[in-house]
Amino acid sequence: MTHPVQSSFLYGANATYLAELYHRYLTDPKSVDSSWSGFFAELDDDSRGILTELRGAPWAPSDASVINGHAAPGAAPAGPFQAAGGAARVPMPLAALSADQLRQATLDSIRALMLIRVYRVRGHLLAQLDPLGLEKREPHPELDPATYGFTEADWDRPIFLNYSLGLESATLRQIMDVLRKTYCGCIGVEFMHIQDPEQKAWIQERIEGGRNHTDFTVNGKRAILERLTAAETFERFLDKKYTGTKRFGLEGGESLIPALEQILKRGGQLGLKEVVLGMAHRGRLNVLANFMGKPFQAVFSEFQGNSASPEDVQGSGDVKYHLGTSSDRDFGDGNIVHLSLSPNPSHLEAVNPVVLGRVRAKQQQRHDIVERSSVMGILLHGDAAFAGQGLVPESLLLSELKGYRTGGTIHFIINNQIGFTTAPQYSRGGPYPSEVAKAIQAPIFHVNGDDPESVVHVSRIAIEFRQKFGKDVVVDLFCYRRHGHNEGDEPGFTQPLMYKTIRDHATTREIYARQLIHEQVVTQVEADKIVQDFIARLEVEFEAANAFKPNKADWFEGKWSGLQTADIKDEERRGDTGVDIDVLKLVGKTISTVPANVELNSKIVRQLKAKAQMIETGQGIDWATGEALAFGTLLAEGAGVRLSGQDVGRGTFSQRHSVLVDQKTEERYIPLNHIKDGQPLYDVHDSPLSEAAVLGFEYGYSLAEPHTLVAWEAQFGDFVNGAQVIIDQFISSGEAKWLRLSGLVMLLPHGYEGQGPEHSSARPERFLQLCGEDNWQVANVTTPANYFHILRRQIRRSFRKPLVIFTPKSLLRHKMCVSSLDEFVKGTHFHRVLHEGKRPANPEKIARVVLCTGKVYYDLLQERDSRGIQDEVTILRVEQLYPWPADALAKELAMFPNADVVWCQEEPANMGYWFFVDRRLESVMSGIKMNATRPRYAGRPEAAAPATGFLRRHNREQAQLIDDALTVK
Repeated sequence: MTHPVQSSFLYGANATYLAELYHRYLTDPKSVDSSWSGFFAELDDDSRGILTELRGAPWAPSDASVINGHAAPGAAPAGPFQAAGGAARVPMPLAALSADQLRQATLDSIRALMLIRVYRVRGHLLAQLDPLGLEKREPHPELDPATYGFTEADWDRPIFLNYSLGLESATLRQIMDVLRKTYCGCIGVEFMHIQDPEQKAWIQERIEGGRNHTDFTVNGKRAILERLTAAETFERFLDKKYTGTKRFGLEGGESLIPALEQILKRGGQLGLKEVVLGMAHRGRLNVLANFMGKPFQAVFSEFQGNSASPEDVQGSGDVKYHLGTSSDRDFGDGNIVHLSLSPNPSHLEAVNPVVLGRVRAKQQQRHDIVERSSVMGILLHGDAAFAGQGLVPESLLLSELKGYRTGGTIHFIINNQIGFTTAPQYSRGGPYPSEVAKAIQAPIFHVNGDDPESVVHVSRIAIEFRQKFGKDVVVDLFCYRRHGHNEGDEPGFTQPLMYKTIRDHATTREIYARQLIHEQVVTQVEADKIVQDFIARLEVEFEAANAFKPNKADWFEGKWSGLQTADIKDEERRGDTGVDIDVLKLVGKTISTVPANVELNSKIVRQLKAKAQMIETGQGIDWATGEALAFGTLLAEGAGVRLSGQDVGRGTFSQRHSVLVDQKTEERYIPLNHIKDGQPLYDVHDSPLSEAAVLGFEYGYSLAEPHTLVAWEAQFGDFVNGAQVIIDQFISSGEAKWLRLSGLVMLLPHGYEGQGPEHSSARPERFLQLCGEDNWQVANVTTPANYFHILRRQIRRSFRKPLVIFTPKSLLRHKMCVSSLDEFVKGTHFHRVLHEGKRPANPEKIARVVLCTGKVYYDLLQERDSRGIQDEVTILRVEQLYPWPADALAKELAMFPNADVVWCQEEPANMGYWFFVDRRLESVMSGIKMNATRPRYAGRPEAAAPATGFLRRHNREQAQLIDDALTVK
C-alpha cells in the first residue's frame, strides 16, 4: 500500500519545484501562471495544511512570514531565516542565496512541516503507552525523516519553521527531539481527525506549547502520591481482610483516582457544579471510597453482608459493586462540586445513556441549556466493552443532537489490555479500543497508567477542552489488571506471559514514590509513613464497621422531596386527574390554533379544524387530542412534559402533529408551548434511530426530574426489544435493586391489523413476566379519556412508577374510539376495568363474559352487536393489567354469577396476556364463587413468530378468534 505522503503531489521530484512556486503563490497569486494559481487554490486540506504552515502556527507572532506579503507581483520572495534558536533574525536577502540554496532551504521547510504534520497524526503509534512493556511498537515509515528525503548529513542544518512547534527555526535533530517528547512519550494524542479548526488548533497549542508535559509543584507531586497511596492501600487492605472476595479491584489502574481529582478540581474552577458518574465494576469501590467519600466503614459493612440501606427499606438490593452514592467535594478553593455515581448492572455500558439523561435533566434544572458547563457526565469504561458494546456508539451519537446533547462527556477507558480472558487482537480491530469515538470527532488521549503525572496532565486538558468546546473527550488509560477478571479468577490459564510480567512488576505507587525520592520531593521514610498512616485509618474504620448502620435512604432528597413510596391504599392511587373545563377548553383552543403567518399543509388545517370542533361540541375527542389535552393541562398546571422517540413530533401514524412545520420556511411551531405565559416547556424531540440509548437517556432524565412527564415512544412497539437490557436492568427493577424511582412512560404501538410479524406486537408477555413487587404499571387502554387520565396520573400522585402502555394504531382514527369532554373534567379518573357503558338489563341471564384488553374490544363489540346477542354476551375491558385489578374485576364479574368467562386476545397463546391472567383470573372467579371455575381461552394458537405476514391468513385467524370468544356452547 502506498503511503499518503508518497502518493502526494508534494513528494518526490515535484517537491522542489512546487515548493518554490507555492512560495511565490502565497506572496501574490497573480505572480504565478493562472494554471498553477488554480491548482494551489484547489489543494485538499492535507496538502494545503502542510504548505500553509509556512505562514506560522496559529499562536505565532502575527508579523512572522516566510515571504514578503507586500512584495509586488512577480517580486522574489524574502529568504529563509538562517539560524536555529529562539532569537528572531532578519531575513537574508534573496540575492545572498544561490538558486540551489533557496530551493534547499524552501524544500527543508516543506519537508520538515510534512514530518511535523505526520507526527501530529501518527506520533501516537510510537508512544510508550504499555506499562508492562509487552506491546511491541514497530517503527513506522512515515515517522522516519528519511521518508522525506532527509539524510544523516541534514540533521544539524537549521530549518525555518515559522513558529511551528513554537520554533522560529531549528535543526532536524532539535525538531525530532521535540516531536518525540510531545507525541511519542508516555502520552499519545489523536486529534487530527477533528474537523473544527479552532478545536484542533487549541489542542495543538495546548500539547505543543509545554511539550505535552506539566511541571508539577512539590505540593502537587505529593498530592498525587497521596492519592495513589490511598487507592493502592485500600485495595490491599480489602484483599487482606476479605481474601478471595469479589471486589473487582483497581490494582494496576490506580492513576485513575488522582486523574478524577484533577478533573473535579480544575472543573470547579471552570464553573462545574455537579458531576454524574457511570462506571462498570472495576475500581468502583475505590472510586466510591477514595473519590466520592463514601465512608470506609460503610464499605466494610457491606463486605460483611449487611445491607447498604436501612433495615426498614424493602427491596432486593444488589451486590456492593453495582451500587451508587452521592456526595459533595470541596477542594478548599470555594468550589463545591456535587457528585453522584449511578448504580448499574453487570451489563457493561448500559449505564451510559442513563447518565447522559440525568445530566441533561440537571442542566435543565439549573437553567444551563446553552453552555451546559455546570453539570457534566464522566463515564468510565473497560477497553473490551468500549470497543465491543453497541450502546457505546449509540450513546456517543447523542452527544451532538439537539434534544440530547449535554455539553460533552469525559470518557475514561480503563484499558486493561484484555477483556475477561480475551486478548485485544481477538476483540477489536486497530491498535486502540477508542476508535469508535472518532465518529463524533472526539479528541483521544492515550496515556501510560504508570506515569501518574502524565495521567493527571491529560485529565486537566480533557476538562479544559470540555468546558471550552462542549464536546466529548476520551482518555485511554493504558494500565493492567493485577488480578484476574475478579479476585477469585486465575488469569494465568489464558495469559501466562502477561501475568508473569505483572507478578514481577512494581505498582504505580512504588514507581512514583521512587521517582519522587530521586527528585528529592519526599524521602523513603516519608513515603512509607503515608502508607502506614492510611492503613491505621482503615483499621479504625474497619473496627467501626461492626456497629455501622445506614441512618437513612436517599430516596426523597432534592427534587424528590415531598414524594413517597407507593405503600398507600389502593383507592388513593387514582390521583387527582380530572381538570377544570375552562382549562380543558384553553388547551383545546391552543392546540387547534396557529398564528396567521404559519403556512400549514392543507391536511393539517383540516385536522386542526376537526380538533376545534371536538372541543367546541365536547364530542368525538380522538386519541391524539386526548393525549394533547393530557400534555397541555399538565403544562398549564406547571409540570413539564418531555417526549422523545423516532418521529414523535408528527407521530409514526400521522396522528400527533404536535410539531407543525411551515410549508415555505420549514420553521417549527409547537402549539403546546403557547398555552400560557411562564409555563414549562413541552420538550419534544425526534430521536436518532436507536432504542436502547434513547430509552436509557429518557429513563435517566426521569430519575433526576420527577415533576416532568417523561415519555418515550417506540416507532412500532415491536422495536422495543432493541432496548431490552434497559428495560430488564433499570426500568423494571431499579426501585427494588437501587431504591431509584422513575415515572417514565413507555408508549408502545401494538395491535394486530395484518401488518406482519414485525409491526404487530409490542411483546406484552415480556413486560408482564417482569411484573413483581409493585415495580411498575402495564396497561392497554381503549378510550382517549382513559389514556388522558393514566398519563396525568403519572404526575398527579404522591409516588412514581414507570408506566408501560400498549398504544393503538388502527384505533387512532376508529369512529368508536372516541370520548366526550365530560369524561375529562373534575371528578373523573382512570378506570382499571371498563364495562361497555350500558349495563345489561338482566345480568343473571348473561351466559358469557368476554374479558379482553386493547383494540380487540372493538372487533368483539362490532361482531357481537351484528349478531344481536347483547343479552347473552357482555364484554369487559381490563385496562390495567398490572398491578392486577383483582377487586375491580371481582366487583364486575360478581354481577354475572351464571356466566362462563373467556379471555380473548389477538396474540398467540404463548404470547400476549393469557399466561399472565389465567391463574389470576381463576383466583378472582373462585373468590366470588362463580359457577364457572376456570376461564377459557380464545385467541391464536401458540406460534414462533408474533404474527403472520399474509393478510388473508391474518383475517381468517382474526375471524376465528372472535367467533370462538362470542359463540356460547
